[in-house]
Amino acid sequence: MRYMTFAAMLLLVSLPAASASESSKLRSFERGSWQQLLHSHAGHPTLVHFWGVTCGPCKVELPQLGAFMKRNPSIDVVTIDADLVPDSNSAAQSMLQRAGLSSAENWMFSDGFAERLRYEVDPSWQGDIPRTILISRNGEIATIEGVAEPSVLQKWSDGQVMAAR
Repeated sequence: MRYMTFAAMLLLVSLPAASASESSKLRSFERGSWQQLLHSHAGHPTLVHFWGVTCGPCKVELPQLGAFMKRNPSIDVVTIDADLVPDSNSAAQSMLQRAGLSSAENWMFSDGFAERLRYEVDPSWQGDIPRTILISRNGEIATIEGVAEPSVLQKWSDGQVMAAR
């Protein structure tokens, strides 16, 4: 009987850890992923943040984005690791977890032809990160090149909440 109780407790303890690790997995961003992402978030205000594990400003900005996500649960937050550092999956997951972004929808460039991926997102994008794309409920897109100031993100989010009323 003790063995069964112990086994049941062990199973219960391991379930949240399994679901946490599932939510922190990075999806492969490849050809066609941008259209898939746009389609799946259609009608919802969405913040898409392109970043990289080797990007200094990104390391500062990610925790701010994590705090934004926590304060603004009505905004869909998507992160995309857009640098092509080999074997950076675990580093990216670790950075996202420390920043409080494990529960966001997280992607990673997985096509060696990064120029094609960037072109699908924005034909004029040369690959500079960080880059944030704000997509309103009605599909209007605004792009912030470089670090996105928290006050700018909050003002956009507040506008999305007001538009929903």
